[in-house]
Amino acid sequence: MYQSAEGVPIALAFAFMSALYFRGKIAYALQFAEVENIFVIAPGFGLVPPDWRITAERMKVLSKTEVDARKRNYRNPLKRDALELAERLDPDAQVVLLGSVASGKYVDILWPIFGERLVFPEIFAGLGDMSRGGLLLRAARANRELDYTSLAAPRRKSQSGDPVELARQWARSHSYPMGPKRT
Repeated sequence: MYQSAEGVPIALAFAFMSALYFRGKIAYALQFAEVENIFVIAPGFGLVPPDWRITAERMKVLSKTEVDARKRNYRNPLKRDALELAERLDPDAQVVLLGSVASGKYVDILWPIFGERLVFPEIFAGLGDMSRGGLLLRAARANRELDYTSLAAPRRKSQSGDPVELARQWARSHSYPMGPKRT
């Protein structure tokens, strides 16, 4: 599949390349959203569905496109697709960003388009990629959707303690090693 002419689905390729973090993101998205409402940010192409195929030609574009909001070849396709998505959404629909909110690589493009509708998991603040990926996998396995907060809220480490320990406490209280607790 990885060397076929049809290419490999971007969700599968990204999960393989980024290991725990993207595996957590795609598992979580598939658990809590309809597949037609899930999009992956593909540098140089914008928003694509999880089954969008990475071919040799597309891989060349992906590898040459720097993920930087200041770069037109990255920014313009993402902005184009976000504007199109914003037009199709119900006015009260939320757009859940499972990517980094600490830098401007996504937020600087998406926030002006979606505004208050753009949210992220509240518990993400202060966590690294691997911690977020593990947390998303546990949440998906336990069928427990995380609480979201607007990007208008402060994006900094929690004042109530170490963010990694807070995530561990959440995971211990909301997930179980063998899946959801049976009642």
